[in-house]
Amino acid sequence: MGTFTPFKELQSIIHKVVYNKSKKFTPIAETIYLQNKFDLDMLYQDYPELKSKIGSAGKERRLTTSIFSLPIFVDEKDSKHQIKIWGIINSNTRNYKFMNEKYLESNSMLHYYKVLLPKSNGSGALGEVLSTPLIGEPLIGYTQSFIGIGKFDNITEAENEMKYIKTKFCRAMLGTLKVTQDNNKGTWKNVPLQDFTENSDIDWIKPIPEIDQQLYKKYDLSTEEIDFIESHVKEMN
Repeated sequence: MGTFTPFKELQSIIHKVVYNKSKKFTPIAETIYLQNKFDLDMLYQDYPELKSKIGSAGKERRLTTSIFSLPIFVDEKDSKHQIKIWGIINSNTRNYKFMNEKYLESNSMLHYYKVLLPKSNGSGALGEVLSTPLIGEPLIGYTQSFIGIGKFDNITEAENEMKYIKTKFCRAMLGTLKVTQDNNKGTWKNVPLQDFTENSDIDWIKPIPEIDQQLYKKYDLSTEEIDFIESHVKEMN
């Protein structure tokens, strides 16, 4: 099953990138992780009164968008056991608070570098700029307001992935499925995963416009297809 788009240039790009049988395609969506979750047993052991404040009759494990209202979250870190959690306050302002790590389910993502993006972004217009991505260091979690992309042992690979997300090529492929504000995992399934290590076929040290040129060459894009991306997708620094 293909992806419908009214742009003939984008349709041909999709076939070269996603459906080209001569090149293995792995979607970056496979490396996207949703919000952290509570260890409710541990939470209720210390805060039994929170059962009436957690959704789904006290069974909601996900860190939902309104979770910062719970008393386990504080503005300043005052213990080595507390970790930073990114979320949204006052409807649309990104911010973070701190909570004790023991109240979270064991999650290997928590101990790796990743790139964080808001789960809701823009209008869904092709080529729009993504709200400023963040590097999520080990022991940084996030609520339902964010998605985490990648799972890296070192910050360099996370920084390389951030560069990729900022390329016009990546956001053109994202735009084939992201047609609303919702920046969910499914909208990334036409975006090809790259090797972000030092052994990559892409030289990530280069500036983003030069990385774009490498990606155009990698996927054998024509001059017409390149011009389409360059003219329809906004630049990100």
